[in-house]
Amino acid sequence: MINHHPKLNLLIQHVNGELPASISAGIKIHSDMCKQCSEQIAELTKHEAKLSFSQTNVDDAEFGFDVDALINDITQTQPEPEVIPDNKPVAVTFRGVTYKLPNVMKHMELGKPAQIGKLSRSRILLDEGHIHSSLLRIEAGGGIPEHTHNGYEITLLLEGNFKDDMGEYVPGDFIVLDGNHQHQPVSEQGCLCYTVVSDSLHFTQGINKLLNPIGSFIY
Repeated sequence: MINHHPKLNLLIQHVNGELPASISAGIKIHSDMCKQCSEQIAELTKHEAKLSFSQTNVDDAEFGFDVDALINDITQTQPEPEVIPDNKPVAVTFRGVTYKLPNVMKHMELGKPAQIGKLSRSRILLDEGHIHSSLLRIEAGGGIPEHTHNGYEITLLLEGNFKDDMGEYVPGDFIVLDGNHQHQPVSEQGCLCYTVVSDSLHFTQGINKLLNPIGSFIY
C-alpha cells in the first residue's frame, strides 16, 4: 500500500504547469500508480478549469454576436480526434536486469548506464541546470551511506523496496527530503527508483572525501 504522496501544493503546481519537467513527470508517474492522487489531480484540474473560465469576462457587444453560442456551436460540431495508441515498450537494463519503465518516460532520453559498487544509475537528459533526474538502481543487499541533503531529494520507488530509519517503502511511494532529514537507504531485495535532486548529498559518517565519488554519482 502506497503511504507517501506529493503534498497538495505540489499537486496544484503540477496541474498549473508550474513545476520543472522532472518533478511533474515524477508526479504523473506516481498518480498513474496511485488512484488517490489520480482522482485528486482530476478534481484539481476541473477546479482550475472552472476558475479560469469564471475569470474570463467577454462582452458580446464588443464582437457583435453571441460569443457563448459560437463557442457552443464549435464544441458541438468538432469531430472527436482519432487517438492512436502508442504501446511502444520502454525499458532500461542494469547489469543484465531489465526493467519496464512508465509510459511517461517514453519520450525521455536516458544517458548511458553507469555503476559504482551496488549502485547503478542512468541520467535522464532533461537539461534542467542544477536539477538532476536519474533512474537509480540499488542491488540486493546494497544501500547508500548515511547522508543528509544540501538541496531537496525526491525519490519515487518504481520497483522493489527499500527502507531507512524513517520507514519502509513500496512501489509508488513518493518521498521528498531536504536538509532536515538524515537517512541511510538500504534494499534487501534490490529496487529501482526515479530520483530528482537539486544539489549534492552531504555524508554524515566516515571521511567525507572517501564518499565523494558516491555523492557525485548520485547527484
